[in-house]
This record gives sequence, structure tokens and C-alpha cells, in this order.
Amino acid sequence: MTTDSTTTKRGPGRVLITGGGSGLGAAVVEAVEQAGGTPVVLDRDISRVTSAKAFHVDVADTAAVTDAVERAAEALGGLDAVVTAAGLDRCGRLDEVSAKDWELVIRVNLIGTAATVRAALPHLKQVHGRVVTVASTLGHRALPDATAYCASKFGVVGFSRSLAAETRGEIGVTLVTPGGMKTRFFDDRTEQYRPHDDSRLNDPRNVADAIVFALSQPQGCEIRELVMCHEEEDSWP
Repeated sequence: MTTDSTTTKRGPGRVLITGGGSGLGAAVVEAVEQAGGTPVVLDRDISRVTSAKAFHVDVADTAAVTDAVERAAEALGGLDAVVTAAGLDRCGRLDEVSAKDWELVIRVNLIGTAATVRAALPHLKQVHGRVVTVASTLGHRALPDATAYCASKFGVVGFSRSLAAETRGEIGVTLVTPGGMKTRFFDDRTEQYRPHDDSRLNDPRNVADAIVFALSQPQGCEIRELVMCHEEEDSWP
């Protein structure tokens, strides 16, 4: 009995991870390594990255991202996948959050995602690679005091679905929607915007394992969307 190679699961390969210096991104780095892949990190803070090649870059800067993606691809001899895990938030009512901070959330979460994918596309198309974008439960459900974050993550949802349609048959695209996770994401928030019960936060390693599972599907089989959250997550559905 023979096995069609297109139905054989593959490893994650050479994976570029934005935000790989901490949080979910760091968990993805570890999961990729454990699965036999080779991660490369793009982040503003790469001081904690010890096991993977890393490039210091602010994903809000499109020109810098484009250059960093090219350097990463050159260092690895190409790219098989991209995971856009970089993200931030600035909580508050629209008239209380400065325009600078509000627009920074859009630039990092949405424009940074698109800039990274755009720069990586030529490399991914050469190998029928994959993109995993990271949205949020607040990319599907709107809450007050989160206009910037909701706008950016709703944008990631729309971007990802459109990209999947646009590149059908050329690359794979998976939209991952995590609920709240036990990361440093909430550290710079004021007390009113921090989770008061972290027992309802998911371990980012669970989400990272799901991402690697999506990256490891055989060519022709696509996991288009995944929601990963703690069983008591109250922001979903």
C-alpha cells in the first residue's frame, strides 16, 4: 500500500515569528523547535531569545519589517511559514486614548501583520508555504474601552479571510483566535483593565501547539480558522 505524499503531514519547517520574544510568540518558537522546525524571530525586544536567530525590528515600521523579513529569509535559506504573533493594546474610551497610542495599536496589530505577510509572500509561494495570523476574541466581539484593539483585530479577521481567498492554491492561511492567555500582555495596563482571575486565562503553549498543528498539515489540507480559549473564557462567543 502506498501513501500519497500530499496526504503526509509535514513539519513546520522554517518559521518566521513576529513577537517571538515573549508571550504567545515565544511559546510558538518553543513549539516549532520541539516539532523539529527552525524558528526565526522578529521583535522589538529580543533579549530573551536564546535558541533562535532573532532580528530587532518594530513591526509598526513597514520598511523595517520588509528589510527584516528579507534578512531572516536569507539567514534560513527561505521561509516555509509566517506566524504574526506581535500585538499590543491601549485601553480606554476613544476620547481618552491619545491619537498616537490609538494609531499605534492599528499599526502594530493590523498593518504590521499585513506588512510581514506581504514581505514574506514571494518566499512562501515558492514552497507552497503557510501564514498563521493571530486575531483575538475581540476581533469577533466588540467591547467598550477597546475601540483600537477591536478595530485592529476585526481588521486581522477580514485581512486573513480575504488573503485566504486571494492566495487559494498558492499558500495556506490559518486565522487563529486566542482568548485571554497567561502572558505579559496585561502588564502595562491599569488595574481596571487587568484580568482579576487569571485562572480563566489559557496557557499560551496550548495555542502554540495548535498553531504548529496547523502548520504541519499536508499540502491540500487547510485549517482555515481556529478558536483557542480557556473553557471558562467569558469573551467568547
